[in-house]
Amino acid sequence: MKEITTKENLIKVLNFLDELNIKYWVDGGWGVDILTGKQNRDHRDIDIDFDGKYEGLLLKELINMGYKITTDWSPSRIELHHPQLGYLDIHPLIINEDGSAKQAAPDGGWYEFEAKWFTSAEFEGRVIPCISVEAQILFHSGYELREVDYIDLKNLESILNENNKRIDK
Repeated sequence: MKEITTKENLIKVLNFLDELNIKYWVDGGWGVDILTGKQNRDHRDIDIDFDGKYEGLLLKELINMGYKITTDWSPSRIELHHPQLGYLDIHPLIINEDGSAKQAAPDGGWYEFEAKWFTSAEFEGRVIPCISVEAQILFHSGYELREVDYIDLKNLESILNENNKRIDK
């Protein structure tokens, strides 16, 4: 099983999502790297938050592309694997009219997303929808952090410090 998703794998997945014309945001480790504008570490998977009303279409197209479901925690998340593109972890969202959203939690509750958490950043010469620094920091709590999480938090902190320097000027 391919255990690393490369920058090239990320770009192929994003091109695929753009072709499907589905609203999505990159979350997790790749989301942090998009916010920083560069790849900072290796990634096992690509986390994608997306408009849940397209879940059936997205799954059908991913399976047609060669992905196989490895973990199904519906309606919270589904993890898939592709022999060349690696792991993809998709999270369907219910998007509200005001731009906020919610995601089903595995325990039956809901994760609430504020509208301001949906943003974009430039990465590899293109603007990519992603989850904000504030939300990424919040999402790195409530579980035992791994080494990769500490790397992500350090990079998120550097973005905050850089933003504060700009404000102070």
